[in-house]
Amino acid sequence: MSNIKCIIVEDEPLAVKVLSDYISQVPFLELQETFKDAILATDWLRHNNTDLIFLDIHLPKLKGMAFLKTLTHPPSVIITTAYHQYAVEGFNLNVTDYLLKPFEFERFLIAVNKVKTAQTEKEKTNESEVKDFIFLNAERKKVKILFSEIVYIESQREYIRIVTTKREYISKMSTHEMEELLPANLFKRIHRSFIISVKKIESYTAEMVEVNGVPIPIGRGYRDVIENL
Repeated sequence: MSNIKCIIVEDEPLAVKVLSDYISQVPFLELQETFKDAILATDWLRHNNTDLIFLDIHLPKLKGMAFLKTLTHPPSVIITTAYHQYAVEGFNLNVTDYLLKPFEFERFLIAVNKVKTAQTEKEKTNESEVKDFIFLNAERKKVKILFSEIVYIESQREYIRIVTTKREYISKMSTHEMEELLPANLFKRIHRSFIISVKKIESYTAEMVEVNGVPIPIGRGYRDVIENL
């Protein structure tokens, strides 16, 4: 999990000091630079990347919101302002949060945690796009199973049977635990006891799905899963 790099764009020295203090108390935040106006920040952003901007609305020269609109790929933004009427406009510009001055450390922490959560989600998504296999305990060893080869998974009490295009594996875990490990876009649960590979579907009716020539029943509560595909 990488640190969140941030900059402060703020013309009040006291607010800069408070923000810098708060940032230094949060282990996952790393302050890169502070700017007293948006023109200087714009210039710096041409050659540098950041993950998060603490942005005051009332800036000299170029106002905060106007500055935001100039960014083609804006990072996360937390607005700092003494005026709450800007919140609405901020949310239209996809701002993560806004802090009303004077703000307490606790409120600051809530805002940066939102950024952290969003970043973690993003990293997870990137990982699952890259990873195309899992290692599972089967036959007293860790076996590598490619997502592309899994046809379906069947629950057998406290075990699951993983059927791939090459062979079958039995592993001691629940279908629920297995479902957590599989990319949701490639695998769907269609029955309390069955998870199937979307790519292996050959045909389906309201009652069953055929994957690689094997008919799998659709559970009553799962009919819309197939329809939604």
